[in-house]
Amino acid sequence: MKFNLIIDKSRDEEITATVHSRSSLTDRIEALVMQSSKTDRIPVFSEDEMKILSFSETECFITEGGKTFAVDSSGKKYRTKMRLYEIEEILPSYFIRINKSAVANEKRLERFSANFSGAVDAIFKSGCKEYVSRRCFAEIKRRYLGK
Repeated sequence: MKFNLIIDKSRDEEITATVHSRSSLTDRIEALVMQSSKTDRIPVFSEDEMKILSFSETECFITEGGKTFAVDSSGKKYRTKMRLYEIEEILPSYFIRINKSAVANEKRLERFSANFSGAVDAIFKSGCKEYVSRRCFAEIKRRYLGK
């Protein structure tokens, strides 16, 4: 195993680990990095990669089938290891709850669209849609309209 530390104040901070497989060591390293950084990033996973996704490039966090996913600005879903309530605790104030299983980045919201059935969808800049519950929509209207 090799260790390489590069200190360069002109570059963005980035931590990359190349390993043969996940282990308790990689889990501890990930937890340490996330605990100490407490910035605007979260580790996410797809089938073939691990990525540190910044909150500003995240459209929303959703829960499907008991798993939590982050949707990035291109509309790609990444799995997270955290539960939605844990993510919500570290999110900046520009994230809003839009239903029981989704939290949206209001800076990435393009518009709200009403359906014939009366349901409301949140449309993101990438084109992704997520439904907005009536209770959350009422809170969103109060937040923006002050009512």
